[in-house]
Amino acid sequence: MERDTAGSPDGSDETVAPGDAAPAASQSAKPSAGDGPETAPAPTEPPRVEIRNVTKRYGSVHALRGADLSLRTGEIVGLVGDNGAGKSTLVNIISGALQPTSGEILIDGSPVSFKTPIDARHAGIETVYQDLALANDLNIWANMFLGRERTVSGPLGKLGWLDRGAMSRQSVEDLKQTKIRIPSVASRVGRLSGGQRQAVAVGRAVAWGSRVVLMDEPTAALGVEQQEKVGELIKTVAESGTPVLLISHNLPQVYSICTRVVVLFHGRIIADLKPAEVDIDEIVGWITGSSLIAKEMAK
Repeated sequence: MERDTAGSPDGSDETVAPGDAAPAASQSAKPSAGDGPETAPAPTEPPRVEIRNVTKRYGSVHALRGADLSLRTGEIVGLVGDNGAGKSTLVNIISGALQPTSGEILIDGSPVSFKTPIDARHAGIETVYQDLALANDLNIWANMFLGRERTVSGPLGKLGWLDRGAMSRQSVEDLKQTKIRIPSVASRVGRLSGGQRQAVAVGRAVAWGSRVVLMDEPTAALGVEQQEKVGELIKTVAESGTPVLLISHNLPQVYSICTRVVVLFHGRIIADLKPAEVDIDEIVGWITGSSLIAKEMAK
């Protein structure tokens, strides 16, 4: 059964870029003076999701400047950057909440255009926003199926009613993956703790995201134990073949679970790093721009 849902964009990470002085994205983990991007072997299949030369402008304000990013099967890609770097803008474009000023989005190598988040969800792209996009007055199972309710046909195929039992049972199975303790799926979301509400949002995205799952600060409201469980869930999702784009300020978690770490700086992707080849201090250097300055001065 094809799944799709509606969500609400966060839109909290628009950026004002001071000038055009950032070079092209670095693909090398430890760049040295004069090094160009490393050339990786050509993959046998196109990325699940790819953006090419994407820009986003608000009048004279450049939120994104020629961003290139690919998400391949089984990857966990960390997207990091300071506040205002353009992370949420990029996520909103991939999820269909915003349209780029220029550039293109490709799904399995084919160009697509998302006019609304529903278009992206029909393509198998699910997002966990910072505000979670949950309806507090509805119970857990209703939030899990929000906008994609299952129904039972009435007599002669007319009218009908909600299949509450099927949705409740499926919600229980989907939420087991989060490994976070929650009460009955009949409980109202507004009565849950912050961590439990986060678990519902993450579980919903994982249950419906068939092509890629975007997570914008998924552990922001969680304790240490719950953060570890969400990290294990992200690994499980990637192991099933679905790539995950993780936007987070939790650098230790990003460093420990991500396949690659992509750094945004003033609307540009300036580094694409492999955690196995760099340490956290080097990632911080790219986030603050000091590594970019050092590279330019070494030329």
